[in-house]
Amino acid sequence: MTDTVPVVDTDANLDEVPQDKTIDRRWFLARTAAIAAGTTAAAWLPEAASAAPVPLGAHPFAYARNVRPDARGDLTELTIAEAAELIRTGRLSPVTLTEAYLDRIDKYEDIYLAFNHLKSRSELLAEARALGRKRGKPHPLHGISFAPKDNYYTHDMPTTANSPIFLGFVPDYDATCIARLRDEDAIMLGKAQMGALASGRGVIPGTNIPTNRNAWTPDDIRYNPAGSSSGTGTAVAARLATGGIGTQTGGSITGPSVAENLTGMAPTFGRTSLYGVIPLTYTVDRTGPMARDAKDCAIILQALAGPDRNDPRTRGLPPVPDFVTAATPVTRGRKVVPRYRTTVGVPPDFLTVSDAQQVALRRTMLGVLADIGYRVVDVTMPDEWNLLVGDLAETQHASGAHYFMPWLKQDVRLFGPRLDGFLPFVLRSGPGLLKLQQANLILLKRIVEQLFAQCDVTFVNAGNFNRPGLPTISMPIGFGTDNTTGLTVPRGVVLGGAPFGEQRLLSVVAAYQAVTDFHLRRPPDPTLPTLAATTTATARATAALSAAGATSFGGGSALRQHTLAENAKHPVSNTFDPDEA
Repeated sequence: MTDTVPVVDTDANLDEVPQDKTIDRRWFLARTAAIAAGTTAAAWLPEAASAAPVPLGAHPFAYARNVRPDARGDLTELTIAEAAELIRTGRLSPVTLTEAYLDRIDKYEDIYLAFNHLKSRSELLAEARALGRKRGKPHPLHGISFAPKDNYYTHDMPTTANSPIFLGFVPDYDATCIARLRDEDAIMLGKAQMGALASGRGVIPGTNIPTNRNAWTPDDIRYNPAGSSSGTGTAVAARLATGGIGTQTGGSITGPSVAENLTGMAPTFGRTSLYGVIPLTYTVDRTGPMARDAKDCAIILQALAGPDRNDPRTRGLPPVPDFVTAATPVTRGRKVVPRYRTTVGVPPDFLTVSDAQQVALRRTMLGVLADIGYRVVDVTMPDEWNLLVGDLAETQHASGAHYFMPWLKQDVRLFGPRLDGFLPFVLRSGPGLLKLQQANLILLKRIVEQLFAQCDVTFVNAGNFNRPGLPTISMPIGFGTDNTTGLTVPRGVVLGGAPFGEQRLLSVVAAYQAVTDFHLRRPPDPTLPTLAATTTATARATAALSAAGATSFGGGSALRQHTLAENAKHPVSNTFDPDEA
């Protein structure tokens, strides 16, 4: 049991029904089919049927009842709920919190390389001071520092998607998700590193030199931070930001979240807006939160979710429910119990992975869930599962290539590792792409009708649920030894839910985190090299980067040059990984 359960709801009714049980799943299947059939705006979707989301405002469960002593001693340790409580009660100001993050960024960012772009200290402190002067009761995200992925449009910063195609591009408006966070008084510190055009692990454009490091192995570039929202994952895990938002087409939110000991959610397709996000696919892309625990994840999602007049995919959906309450643990006496009656499905291969440490951690985790009160059962996979989630799935990323045809015709070298993902669009026939859409719909139908006839949530490969538009969430379950580096690294799992099952997924993770503390563990700080080492490395890095053609990444501090030189010693494959897009 953790020392403090931030806020618990002792009056919850176990017969309360989450939204996934109120949705007509046949309607969701029909809607998904209609969107897949549309080639552009899907303007037929009725905006009037959408309902406004639950306002985040002064939500009573968005503030931590108890703030951990360790977090009071280091403000970058605060969760969103903890920081919100201190700011609400006047014990912390946005300026002081922002300064704490900027001090840590100044000290360590040239090793982590988590950001593609950072706003200046003077700009950020000016924003924080303006928030401090703002009248009225602060919202839970008031003064909270964010590291959004660099494919979200920002009117005041470049948006590059880590690609030479968008080098120097500064939009004249914000993506809807960015605008909604700013409406809640959140502060965008900068733009986080990512795989080029969301193509897996981030590399320096035009090279195979990796960029940001995993926060849990800051002195060793070899351990993968996963992709493609890797910079956001590193920034939040390394305490360079309180929260972040990523995008997911395969596993780009949940993958880095597992790798960095975070809780990340890709919600049901259409629950959050894609307006102002550099796209991959019209019918698969997702935007969502990356945070330190389920409560923070819910607070961010509450701010993001809801209909957007600029994105027809968000129209005509069920009302946005109360995610924050769903992510509040429920107790009976002193025991944490399920908020909703929930059956957790365990697939046939879940306990047969080759890593014995992983198997042991998963068995223990299942025991914890059963002890809380969840019904844990073995499930069988839907008919023709391996066929439906097999090689055909990789072509899903090709459907977005038409956005980039002018650049593909100009110079395919601009695309780096993303080219492998786009080639099927160029090489596959129109009927072949239609076959892919048909396979996605069959997959969705069988998951809904066959798999969720056995359970309410199940452990999944995120990409297999992302294709049909279903929600997924990651959760840390412990630590193991990485075979390559010998270092201790986080281990996690991904849960998938039925259409609009975010409440149930958040509730399960929140309950688990109320009785474990894996999500509160902090990674080691980087070892700062000596001045002599950084000076020597500068010449090496300049030569290596020049040879690789990465002139735009030259310059910077001696420490940054030292990091780039070390990174260049361990090039990564440019092979596109569809599970991380």
